[in-house]
Amino acid sequence: MTDTLEIKTAIQIQKSPDEVFEAIVDPSKMSNYFISKGSARMEAGKMISWKFPEFDIEFPIRVDEIKLGEYISYFWEVDNQELLVEISLTPIGASDTLIRVTEKGRINDEAGLKWLGQNTEGWANFLACLKCYLEYGINLRKGAFDYLKNS
Repeated sequence: MTDTLEIKTAIQIQKSPDEVFEAIVDPSKMSNYFISKGSARMEAGKMISWKFPEFDIEFPIRVDEIKLGEYISYFWEVDNQELLVEISLTPIGASDTLIRVTEKGRINDEAGLKWLGQNTEGWANFLACLKCYLEYGINLRKGAFDYLKNS
């Protein structure tokens, strides 16, 4: 059994790495599938905030590293712990992109296992919503988590 847990998810999207990259770093695009509002474009060293439609708070994001069309990393706080999220974009063929998301890391305990389940589900949802938005122009997330507003 390992001491730390990390989440790894991936999906192939039928768009170029540059298009996928822009959909992630540009809050006006990201608000079409993931967040309701972002304070600024993701740039290395910048502090930004994201608001999600189902929560009445803003989440601070500390952008770490950006490699145009290839890589995005940032830190966000979960349960008073700062966790690293890494997003890698790999071209496949002439026009597709393999996007991999890794979030690290929590201690392998009851709270860590709860985080692992919830955030793995969240990242799978993020990737599905990103794919729907980029390939079909659909906001798959719209209304999907409204039930959480009353929880």
